[in-house]
Amino acid sequence: MDFNHSSRALALRQQLEAFMQQYLLPYNAAWHRSVLEGIYPPPFLEDLKALAREEGLWNLFLPGLQEDEPGTCLGHLDYAPLAETMGRLPWAAEVFNCSAPDTGNMELLHRFATPEQRVQWLVPLLEGRIRSAFAMSEPDVASSDPTNLQTTVRREGGQLVLNGRKWFITGAAHPNCRLLVVMCRNVEVEPGQDASAHHRHSMVLLPMGTPGLEVLRNISVVHHYAPEGHCEILLRDVRVPLDHLLGGWGEGFAMAQARLGPGRVHHCMRTIGQCELALELATERTLERHAFGKYLADFSNVQEWIAESRIEIDQARLLILHAAWALDEGKDDAAQLRTRVAAIKVVAARLQTRVVDRAMQAFGAMGLSPDTPLAYFWTWGRALHLMDGPDEVHLRTVARHELAQAKARAGSTAAYFTTPEQLQAPPRIR
Repeated sequence: MDFNHSSRALALRQQLEAFMQQYLLPYNAAWHRSVLEGIYPPPFLEDLKALAREEGLWNLFLPGLQEDEPGTCLGHLDYAPLAETMGRLPWAAEVFNCSAPDTGNMELLHRFATPEQRVQWLVPLLEGRIRSAFAMSEPDVASSDPTNLQTTVRREGGQLVLNGRKWFITGAAHPNCRLLVVMCRNVEVEPGQDASAHHRHSMVLLPMGTPGLEVLRNISVVHHYAPEGHCEILLRDVRVPLDHLLGGWGEGFAMAQARLGPGRVHHCMRTIGQCELALELATERTLERHAFGKYLADFSNVQEWIAESRIEIDQARLLILHAAWALDEGKDDAAQLRTRVAAIKVVAARLQTRVVDRAMQAFGAMGLSPDTPLAYFWTWGRALHLMDGPDEVHLRTVARHELAQAKARAGSTAAYFTTPEQLQAPPRIR
């Protein structure tokens, strides 16, 4: 395998970096000022989106993008360095129509939507005219086990009826959010259908503003409020037509699994971008900050922070690129691919909190303030330990795969043991 980026990916990355340098970074302070003043999205965002689309920096994340659909079709491995670059500026992804959770929802619609659903929801999402959210987590159950989900959907006449409560629903407070993809537990099972726990859930396409749907609050994450929202949502006898079912009845769990793989690669590569920026900020700070008669960069413990961060970032990047490559190749079985994706999720969350924490320490009090992006990066890194499933669940996935392989080997490592009897009677070579 070769992890050198393709010439196409390198050219797009160079173009993306130049675009961000020329158009996005000069607007960074204006973006934050606009959000502080309660104006979101900022008025200049649509102009930046139009410019990005004109330059071909649009919908870069979708390997299945068709020729008649807007954007640039890339595999996961080619998109990875672009996600890393976007990650350096948290609001950048929206400019290129590569924001989560829209990316995952477009992936779902691309794979499972009916022609009518594609026209109503996928086309405006691909064109960047609307935003969307994905509603899975719930406050009253351990949502890391999706079979626990309690929000229900039942069929009543020609309608689907939803009841339940969801929370930490990213994007639901965005003024342009028009679609909520809701993971629900089926009240009834179709005759002859598999009734096991992993076949009892469905996905419903729920337009924002539907009667009975109420956004209760935007929940802060470690006291940080995201303008697009991490919302708590109440569903009380929400009714939509039957044709708002996405995919088949009872296929929600399988569709959710299909959505998570690419999305986690995107998250993890954005983490790499933020960690690279944190390290750059920290190293420059240590070269200019003077204490106790010398620069911070001259202290051995600070040099160790810098070295450890560089090593850990490079290790994590290679592991994530390996997972992206495996997704593109499509040669792994489901268990192996699930294990790769689980591993990078754990590694990325741990990486971000460690690297950013060291950078904050190098900055001192300024590292805790909003004057640098470090406090936000740390908050997001801490959230990553729980988002898309806590670290413990992903570690369990990796461990189960290793144990399954051990059972399949059935004692094949016995030859590596040395018994007293073997020492007394070594085998003859000839």
